[in-house]
Amino acid sequence: MKHCGSLVAAALFTLAAVHPSKAEITGERLQALLPGLEKQAAAGMKEFSVPGMAIGIVFDDRLIYSKGFGVKTIDKADRVTPDTIFQIGSTTKAFLATSLAQAVDAGRLKWADPVIDHIPTFQLADPWISRDFRILDLAAQRSGLTPYVNDDLTLLGFDKQTLIQSLRVAPQTGIFRSQFGYLNIPHMVAGEVLAKVNGSPSWYESVKRTLLDPLGMSSTTATLEAITQTADHATGHRFAERPVAIPFHAAFPYAYGPAGAFNSNVKDMAQWLRLQLGRGHFGEKALVSEENLDVTWTPRVAMSERVSYAVGWVVNATPNGRVIWHNGGTPGFGAHAGFLPDGRTGIVILTNLGNAAMADALAQWFYDRVLGNPEVDNIALAAAAMRTNRELQRKQAAAFIPGPLAPSAGVLVGSYVSPVLGTATVAAVDGKLQMTLEKTDAVALLVSSKDDPNLFSARLMATAGYEPIVAIAGDVPFTQIRFERDGSGSIAELRWLSPELPHVFTRQPGQ
Repeated sequence: MKHCGSLVAAALFTLAAVHPSKAEITGERLQALLPGLEKQAAAGMKEFSVPGMAIGIVFDDRLIYSKGFGVKTIDKADRVTPDTIFQIGSTTKAFLATSLAQAVDAGRLKWADPVIDHIPTFQLADPWISRDFRILDLAAQRSGLTPYVNDDLTLLGFDKQTLIQSLRVAPQTGIFRSQFGYLNIPHMVAGEVLAKVNGSPSWYESVKRTLLDPLGMSSTTATLEAITQTADHATGHRFAERPVAIPFHAAFPYAYGPAGAFNSNVKDMAQWLRLQLGRGHFGEKALVSEENLDVTWTPRVAMSERVSYAVGWVVNATPNGRVIWHNGGTPGFGAHAGFLPDGRTGIVILTNLGNAAMADALAQWFYDRVLGNPEVDNIALAAAAMRTNRELQRKQAAAFIPGPLAPSAGVLVGSYVSPVLGTATVAAVDGKLQMTLEKTDAVALLVSSKDDPNLFSARLMATAGYEPIVAIAGDVPFTQIRFERDGSGSIAELRWLSPELPHVFTRQPGQ
């Protein structure tokens, strides 16, 4: 299943050893790059099978270029325009970070405040880290938890509070504040903090009042209803043998709130980039202090030798200057928003295919040529990485070999309880095992392994209410499951084996 924003593409931001001279950035230089940018855009859409895309470029505090490419929905004629609304995924995280900076400016919050001072129920598996987890840590991607942990609970019907509570059982697999690990759920906690300190009914109402409205971002929303009721919106697509149009659903990305729920377009995102390039100033207004905005731009944890995660932003150190950016990936959309903080220039790229790699590659092509960095074929690199990743996924899927259900499988039938997810009931239906999550009515088909009678692959079934989820994610397992036995050989536990869904259900007595 897909996640709300992936930074895998950061590996493509490679740099040659040559350090060419930095050229002055001018409007004329940017205009001269546009034919090449459009040629690369066409190449990228072909390589990645992207149905539609919109691009906007900001320079010297104004939108100097905006254009739509391709179609809103595959096999339909309606063209993308600069006004077309897309899901922008995890580029939403930078809005959250800037809103937190505004709350620090107002004295309602400190970056170093312990999270439990604001949300006393916040808890991780490690009690020391729970006590020491600060507001800054919520958006700095250095928790030490498994990347993307528990994200897919939204697709299984679990609500915001369950996702937040699920961090209590997420194992500490990395080193706190020392290792990069991309997460979404801590941003939901930050959204709760933001709403509380600002006296707002929700994180969105807070961000709308302090950022979206002052910036005139009237087309930017955060709900399923808002995007589907807008006439000029793109349709999301996932890639199979070719792009497949998928439905919208409240579970993804909207359940993630400040981690990735925004819908927006090129024109609104240009206003956002103008605020960043203005170092907190927009027109005659100072919306956020330069001091606290700089906190969000400051690297906090290394992702590679020259790429770091800051607070809601990624920072690239290039031979001729910094690039600050973030991408966004939802099951049906890919986005990139970034800027040159010392070059008065920014770019936004929105696509309607669930992969941010093409948008990242095209943006890097642009940054390198604007800055005068060594030139590489970013689209070709990204396409090669995509093919390698798809082949790896195919091999991983093929490693699980289905087999017939063992005659002894009846001993697996029963009820199993998780402290976070509640009861999972395993039943035999038409000669197959099914697992029902009683809290959400999600039903998974358990496909048995040929080589291990206790090992199963769990695939979400298109039962009532879950048809759109299966259409969005595709017919893929969300985890493997192992039934564990105690010392006497009796079934004692049902364990989800995906590192991203580390849940254990204990068999109820008498079952």
